[in-house]
Amino acid sequence: MLDDLDRGLIHALHIDGRAPFSRIAEVLGVSTQTVARRYRRLRAEAGLRVVGLPAPDHTGQAQWVVRLTAAPAASQALAHALARRPDTSWVKLASGGTEIFAVVQAPHDSRLSRSLLLHDIPRTSGITAVSAQLLLHTYLGGPTAWHGRLQALDERQRERLAPRAHAATDPATDPAALAATDPAALAATDPASLAAADPASLSAASPTSLSAADHGLIDALRHDGRAGYAELAAATGWSQATVARRLADLRARELVFFDVEVQAAAYGVTTQALLWMTVAPAHLDQVATALATHHELAVVAATTGQTNLLAHALCSTPADLHRYLTHRLGALDRISALETAPVLHTLKAAGHSPRHPAPYAGSAP
Repeated sequence: MLDDLDRGLIHALHIDGRAPFSRIAEVLGVSTQTVARRYRRLRAEAGLRVVGLPAPDHTGQAQWVVRLTAAPAASQALAHALARRPDTSWVKLASGGTEIFAVVQAPHDSRLSRSLLLHDIPRTSGITAVSAQLLLHTYLGGPTAWHGRLQALDERQRERLAPRAHAATDPATDPAALAATDPAALAATDPASLAAADPASLSAASPTSLSAADHGLIDALRHDGRAGYAELAAATGWSQATVARRLADLRARELVFFDVEVQAAAYGVTTQALLWMTVAPAHLDQVATALATHHELAVVAATTGQTNLLAHALCSTPADLHRYLTHRLGALDRISALETAPVLHTLKAAGHSPRHPAPYAGSAP
C-alpha cells in the first residue's frame, strides 16, 4: 500500500509527468533525493511509469474497442500476442479468463484496422466470438485521470506544479533550464541552438494536428515519458535542443499529454470490472456526464453498438462493487441494460509494453 508521500508523488506526476524531481520535492516538502528514491522504488514495486501519449482528438486515428471470447487454453497466449502489437492498448483478461478486451488504434481510412479486426483475429485458433465497437467519445479517462489518484495534493500544491506556472524557465526556451533539467544536454547545447532547429525534422503540421515527425517523438515517449532529452534525441535523430523545443510546443498546444501507469492494487483496489451499458441516444450524454463524476470509475466512454456506454470500475472488494452497481449505478434509471465483466489482469496499459516487462494491474483504459 502507498503512504502519503507515495500518493503525493503520483499525484504530482499526473499534473506534470516531466516535472523535475527538485520541483516535486519542493512542493512535497522533502529532499530531491527522497523523491528520486521513492520514484525508483515505486517503479520496481508498483509498476509506476510515466508515458507520453497523443491527445485523442488530434491523432488522425480511430480507436476500436475489441472483445474476444476464446477457449481458456488459448486466451492467455492470444492476450500476450495482442499486447505486443504497437497498435493496441489496455489489453485485459476478463470474465474468468475467457474474454480478452483491447483497444486498437488505426488510421480512420487505412487497411490496418481492417487487417487486424477482420483478418488477423478470425484466423487465430481458439477464438469463439469477436466484437468490435468504435469509440466515439471519452468522458473520463485519457488525459483525465482516475479520481482516486488525485486526492493527495491541495489546490496550492497543484498550482505550483502546473506546467504553465514554469513556462518562463521551460527548457525549450532557456538553455540554462535545459541543462539543469537534463545535465547530459549541457555540453551539447548553446544559446543559439534553440532557435536553429532543423526545419526538415519539424515537418509541417496544422495547429491542431501531429506531423509524421511528431509521431516519432511520441513513440519514444510511449516507452518512457520522463526520458531525457539525450535519449529522445537519439530516438528521433534530432538535436536535444530541437527535441526540447518541439516537445514544449506540442504540450503548449495540448497535442500530447502524460499519463501515469501504476498498479491499482497499490491503492487498495482488489476488484475491477468492465461495465457494458445500454442507454437511449437521447439520454447518453446526460448519463455519461453523471458517471464521469463517480469516484468508483476510471473510464467512461461512448461507443457504437447495442451496449453504447463503457465504463471501468475500481473497487476495494466485491461487496463494494455490488453496492456501487445496486445503489449508485442502479439509481440511474436511464440505463436499460448492464453487463458486468470482472477484470482478472491487465497485460498492457496505455504505453508501449515495457522493454523489461513486469506483471501489471492497470487502473483504466
